Amino acid sequence: MTSSYLIVLLLVISSTSTSSTREQEEDRIKELPGQPKVGFSQFSGYVTVNESHGRSLFYWLTESSSSPKNKPLLLWLNGVVGPGCSSIGYGASEEIGPFRINKTGSSLYLNSFSWNTEANILFLESPVGVGFSYTNTSSDLKDSGDDRTAQENLIFLIKWMSRFPQYQYRDFYIAGESYAGHYVPQLAKKIYHYNKTFNKSIINLKGFMVGNGDTDRHYDRLGAVTYWWSHAMISDRSYNSILKHCSFTENTNSNECDYALYYATVVEFGQVNGYSIYSPLCVPKTNQTKFMHGGILVEEEDPCTESYAEIYYNRPDVQRAMHANLTSIPYKWTVCNEILFKYWDWGNSDHSMLPTYKELMAAGLRIWVFSGDTDSVVPVTATRLSISHLNLTVKTRWYPWYSGNQVGGWTEVYEGLTFATVRGAGHEVPVLQPERALILLRSFLAGKELPRSY
Repeated sequence: MTSSYLIVLLLVISSTSTSSTREQEEDRIKELPGQPKVGFSQFSGYVTVNESHGRSLFYWLTESSSSPKNKPLLLWLNGVVGPGCSSIGYGASEEIGPFRINKTGSSLYLNSFSWNTEANILFLESPVGVGFSYTNTSSDLKDSGDDRTAQENLIFLIKWMSRFPQYQYRDFYIAGESYAGHYVPQLAKKIYHYNKTFNKSIINLKGFMVGNGDTDRHYDRLGAVTYWWSHAMISDRSYNSILKHCSFTENTNSNECDYALYYATVVEFGQVNGYSIYSPLCVPKTNQTKFMHGGILVEEEDPCTESYAEIYYNRPDVQRAMHANLTSIPYKWTVCNEILFKYWDWGNSDHSMLPTYKELMAAGLRIWVFSGDTDSVVPVTATRLSISHLNLTVKTRWYPWYSGNQVGGWTEVYEGLTFATVRGAGHEVPVLQPERALILLRSFLAGKELPRSY
């Protein structure tokens, strides 16, 4: 992104006009189909981030349910199975948003632990090709990568704040999970340099939070194998074979490494939900009211929720209510876009985010990293291994934190970074532990350590 273009954007966001009020009203969601009555405002629509290619990002803002003018703005980004998954399908609909979707996709019900009790939540479908975000240039789906995503997320924010000037200078935070372990700190770095260059903190970035995030290619892979072995998912023989034949650094593994990984993850894993190893797999029945767990039909925990999102967000009345541009979307709404993952430009994907963490810690941003401890894809062992190589000074030693009268997880506070685990949570922490996730958010926003007792 050229400095001249940034100057133009700076002028755009610095000017206020009646057009912003008109654009906001055009984006206002009057009511979603099947939605219960709520007292907060919602907006959704598009922001063009590249005129020549016709690239536009889709957002959904759910303002705070109490005192929205006094609450910070929190941007949520998803990654999940690598680049290309929807923040609306996952973050908004399964995790931190105010609504949940029923099994038939016919209606919504309230999430008792929605994060919009604490902040105004901005969900962004990024990069283009994800969810309702689109491009008029089909080749864009085959040359996307970290650099362009971070730049266009910054452009989105600058233009979006021109449309919503009430959020200019508001305390602003970013949060996300999985491959957002790249998206979140990379965007934070872009914002930091943007504000530093123009000496005008319109985007008043205070900090960010990453959950079960891709952090360092080497330590993530090594930490994952360690987790598999320590949780009895693979044999000693496979564990030792992987350590012997896999370097965890090269993009191309040896044949011996490939076979060792294949045997461990396909033969020894069995049919297990790697994102939450103690949760059942989704095996929907014809009426979608029950699912299989160990050969027994149960109803306690539903692992099929993303399929409900694909039903709901493909409804024409839902797309009209959310102002989805039906004429410009060349494919139906899906929770993930596999084309993006397949063709992602891994050449500009940072091997390690640790240098970025160091830079942003030095800049004084509030940084929290958390891990659901039942995730085997980007597990707690991987994140701890990465953090250990930052060589940080411990401020508050490891201790259990509490949610109600139960241990919610464990935490350690360092100079410049807080790390926390969430007990009993998987890759998507708020799915299985919504109350603990909300306590995590409250403590993060308040800049306070997690509660030591109940």
